[in-house]
Parts: sequence; structure tokens; C-alpha cells
Amino acid sequence: MSEPRVFLLPDLGEGLTEAELVAWHVSVGDEIAVDQPIAEVETAKSAVEVPSPYAGIVAELHGKPGETLDVGKPLISVTPLGATAGAAAVSAADDAETYREEEKAGSGNVLIGYGTPGGHGVARRTRARKAAVALAEPAEAKPTEDDLSLLRTRVPGKLGAVISPLVRRMAREHGVDLGEISGSGDSGLIMRRDVEAALRTTAPAEAPAAKPEETKPVETQSAAAPREATPANSVDARTGLAVSARTPVRGVRKAVAANMARSRSEIPEATVWVDVDATALMELREGLKASGAEVPGLLAFIARFVTAGLKKYPELNTRIETAGDGSQEIVAFDGINLGFAAQTDRGLVVPSVRGAEKLSARELDAEIRRLTQVARDGKATPAELGGGTFTVNNYGVFGVDGSAAIINHPEVGILGVGRIIDKPWVVNGGLAVRKVTELTLTFDHRVCDGGTAGGFLRFVADAIENPTSLLADI
Repeated sequence: MSEPRVFLLPDLGEGLTEAELVAWHVSVGDEIAVDQPIAEVETAKSAVEVPSPYAGIVAELHGKPGETLDVGKPLISVTPLGATAGAAAVSAADDAETYREEEKAGSGNVLIGYGTPGGHGVARRTRARKAAVALAEPAEAKPTEDDLSLLRTRVPGKLGAVISPLVRRMAREHGVDLGEISGSGDSGLIMRRDVEAALRTTAPAEAPAAKPEETKPVETQSAAAPREATPANSVDARTGLAVSARTPVRGVRKAVAANMARSRSEIPEATVWVDVDATALMELREGLKASGAEVPGLLAFIARFVTAGLKKYPELNTRIETAGDGSQEIVAFDGINLGFAAQTDRGLVVPSVRGAEKLSARELDAEIRRLTQVARDGKATPAELGGGTFTVNNYGVFGVDGSAAIINHPEVGILGVGRIIDKPWVVNGGLAVRKVTELTLTFDHRVCDGGTAGGFLRFVADAIENPTSLLADI
């Protein structure tokens, strides 16, 4: 008899140590294919769909929605196709024949891998004969084709407890945990009467549990449901005030808190800033609009200036690495992965444009828009949310002028951009109203001094004030 293959929760990027299980896309008894999404988990970066590296029948799900799972711990157990005939203790010869038929339903091939192409599929139940369903449920009406498409599911920990889809549905609708029921049928088969008996023993005041798929859509489950503040109904000893709610710090918020705390504790940061006349850049964009040309967003233009500045001042496109003996070295990169801060329902995330130095302003604009959308949808991959080498933070969209931003560890610099507003400005010896913004650079003083940081900041500022000098390719 083939043993189930246990798939361990992989490191989903950036050395993350845990993930919160948002929802299962499969159930025990489902037949799954290689690379088929089996679960949605929320890491410190985003919500991620985890594909299966194995094909076969789902034998066990190691976790419930809302639980936090450690990387390297079991996520799902899958029995390879072709092994189902011996996977259950079946006493009757008719039952044995049923399992032989179920085995024939699969290809018998066991495909092993992770991230292999073209393997996405839809969960399908192993076949069950109508006679077997009728035998299990003599009092039930004849199942519909839709009912049969659900087919049968084994109860975790009870090899012989195979139940019909009608009983499953009844248990789900009334919040009955089938894993807690001892079946009264042959080989521990759970019957309708067993579910009804469980309902009679349930306290009247206990409300039926809502169906997981009806609580919230998957997209909002990870953003709202696990983070809802719960009433505390207690008095705070220090202030004497009633505590109105307690909200768990987890998911993206937990990761942001840990990363920011680490940044502040490890990085000796310094900040420089400058006011910039952005009138020429604004006029350039207005001219492009008037000509009917495609106009990149302001952030794309600034990203273009930043990549040029990092080529001139590569010290700010590095990382500090500390060895086990305490020695440190500065790691430089052949290329720029430009991160940008994006506010989402899950909190602040930093998608990164890979190879940003190779892109024009229009190409940067397209990629920034794409990454912003997938990040807000919670569908960004770990690769899209990790691996940045420098970050731009456009906090001007919140209507503020400046901020001493915290460096996105393990990077060594972050450029903040404030709102663009009308201000009095001296132009050619005369006073004029100009479009002015504030740039703020926070940098790691271990990799460079103020001269380098100031030179980079001034380079970006000059590019904003004279944009045509760098935008021949737009």
C-alpha cells in the first residue's frame, strides 16, 4: 500500500517562517493534479495560492482556516493515484470493487514537482456508484446529478467512514463536525441518523456554524475576517479606561511591525531633504496630454529619475550582510529592483519593479500600475513583493508634505515624495508661484556618507526640475 505523500508548507519567499491559512480549495477525498491550487495562505507579504507538487487523492488537510502554520510543517497529505484500492479498510467485496473502479478513474501516474507548467486543474471527486450511495442512505431521495458530482469523502482518521454527499451537506449546513461523530453503519459509515443524533445533543443555545464558503469571499476573508477586533469588556489597569476591543497583530501588519522594528534597531539611519520646483515636470505632462500621447504617472517619472540616480550613486543600491562571526560586507547589485510603497486593505506592502533601470517611463508606469493592482487584490506573488534593492514612497497621495520614512530592511535607502502644491518661489530673481514638492532621503550611514546621499538627492531633484534632460525615451 502506498503511503500518502506529505507536502510541507514551503518558504514562500524572503525566508518567511509562517503563513496564515485563509482557505482550502480542496477537501479530503478530492482528486487533484500537479500544480493545482490547493489552498490560499496569507504570508507576511500577501495572499498566495499554494499549488500541489503531487497528483492524487487528498488524504488529510493539516490545518483549519484562520490557523497560523509554520514553514516546513505538513500542509496536505496526498495519496498517489493508483493507491486508493488499498487505502481504506473495506469489509465487503462490493466495496472493494468500488475502490478498484475509483483507481481506474485516475491515470495511475504519480507526478512529482513544484511549479511545473500547465498543471492547473479543478478538484474532482473519486467516482462512486449510485448503488453505494443508495446503500448508505436508504431513507434518502435519489441523489441528483449535482449531488453525485460531489461524490464521497472519507472522514479524517476514520479509514472506513465514507459518507454520502447528502450527509456531508446536512452536516455542513448545521455546523456538525463529522470528525467528532462515530458512524453507526458498516465499517464506521456515518449515516443521516448519526448527524441527526448529533444535532439533538447540541445545546439549543448554540448557533449553527456558518458555511466557510459563505462567510466572506476568499479575497476579503484574509483582509478582514482574521483581523476583526473582538470586544474586550475589560478595564485597562494603567489608564482605568474600558478596553473597547483587542485586535490581533498578524499577517501583513505583523510583518510590517517586525520589519520596521528591525530596521530601526539595526540600521544607523540618517535623513536629508530638499524642496524641489516640479513646475517643468508638470508642464511636460500637460504638454503630452494636449498632444494626445500616453502620459505616465508622476511616480513613473520619478522612478525613472531614481534609477538614473542609483546608477550614478550605486552605494545606495546595496545591502549589508552580517556573517556568523560578526563580520560585515556590503553587497552590490548588477541591476535595480525598484520597490514602491503601496497601501492595501491588508496594510502597507512594497512591490518591486525588477530590472527597473532597463525600462522607460512608460514601461515603468505600466508595471507600477500592474503591481499596484495585484497587490491590492492580494494576488501578488512573493517574487513581486520581495527582492527590492531601493524603495520610493509617494506619501504625497495622503496630502502630506514630508516624512522621515523607515528604511525597508534589508535595503539601505528610501526616497519619500511629498504632495505637489503651489508655493512662492524665486525664479530668475523674481517671485513666482511654482509647483513645489519635498523629497526626503533616508539612508543607511554604514554604506555611504552625507556627501553621497546629498549627491543622489540633488541628482533626482535636478532631474525633476529639468525633466527633458533624462526623458529622451519618455
